[in-house]
Amino acid sequence: MLIHPTLDKLHTLKCPGMAAALTEQMTLPDIDALSFEERLGLLVDRELTERDNRRTANRLRRARLKHQAAIENIDYHHPRGLDKSLMQSLATCQWVREHLNILITGPTGVGKTWLACALAHRACRAGYTALYLRLPKLFQDLTIAKGDGRYPKLLTTLAKTQVLILDDWGLVKLNAEQRRDLLEILEDRHGARATLATSQLPTEKWHNSIGDPTLADAILDRLVHNAYKINLKGESMRKQKKILTTMTPTES
Repeated sequence: MLIHPTLDKLHTLKCPGMAAALTEQMTLPDIDALSFEERLGLLVDRELTERDNRRTANRLRRARLKHQAAIENIDYHHPRGLDKSLMQSLATCQWVREHLNILITGPTGVGKTWLACALAHRACRAGYTALYLRLPKLFQDLTIAKGDGRYPKLLTTLAKTQVLILDDWGLVKLNAEQRRDLLEILEDRHGARATLATSQLPTEKWHNSIGDPTLADAILDRLVHNAYKINLKGESMRKQKKILTTMTPTES
């Protein structure tokens, strides 16, 4: 049987998974033992799997995560106060479905950004869209967008993203324009989308870092009160890795 015309038609129909599965089936010596319905089912399953994999890859590409992190690779041995049961619960993505937030705080190097990326990676695998942004860079982009007319479109993109990472919260005190922009973003997302923020500052100091008491109340009301709080501690994990990579065999 000549299957090349069929393979060409499957590619024309944008069904490369079915085409690949059909090619593989033709090489199996005992394929005739399967019924037509069983073989067709295998072709359809393969196509669905490949389409799902492509969609997941596209979501991860658009998320622009800083780290290639995964929930399964979290290090629980490093003493930093990370609750394994909480992370396993967050891995279900129920917080995304319920439009809740996650706030990860702690000193530099304890893995705040890595954990945020791991949670966003899990959300992408579960079918949700995500986007990683450093807050200082976001403010720069917003200023540029106001100048070239992209500001409404950028706000719409941020509002539609199902998991938004705001990394490096509170590095410097916000100015009036930044406070208004941040309130606009969080207002659009409050109760409708999930936001994940990381900061070296404990959450009780975020109010002062925003600057204006009235706007600080409004911003934090939309971010903090419906959030899981993960407070990490301990020495920098980067420091520990440096020690391990510089040890000689006799030191180990």
